[in-house]
Amino acid sequence: MADFDPEKFEDKYVHYFPQLQRAYKNAFNTMNEEYDSTLIHAIDQQILNESEPMYEDGDFHIQLPENPSERLTGVVVEDEKLDAVLDRYLDELVAEHRRIFGLNG
Repeated sequence: MADFDPEKFEDKYVHYFPQLQRAYKNAFNTMNEEYDSTLIHAIDQQILNESEPMYEDGDFHIQLPENPSERLTGVVVEDEKLDAVLDRYLDELVAEHRRIFGLNG
């Protein structure tokens, strides 16, 4: 668990890069165990690769690139399913950020 400083998170890649990598890896592993691995890999490589973890108003959230569903190629998935899996993935990422930075409440 890292000592978390919200001001340092503004320069997150300087101060918290290993922790951020671990959060994404842990979330990926969890999602890969629960859902179709092809879809999870596609989301990871084509949507989340351009995402930005943010800390605002006392909590984490993940800022996605514009039009995330349009970025997904090579995988056939209905929009509703993609939205549901992506929402679940984002929840898992936020939970991992909270856990790694010791902000579980």
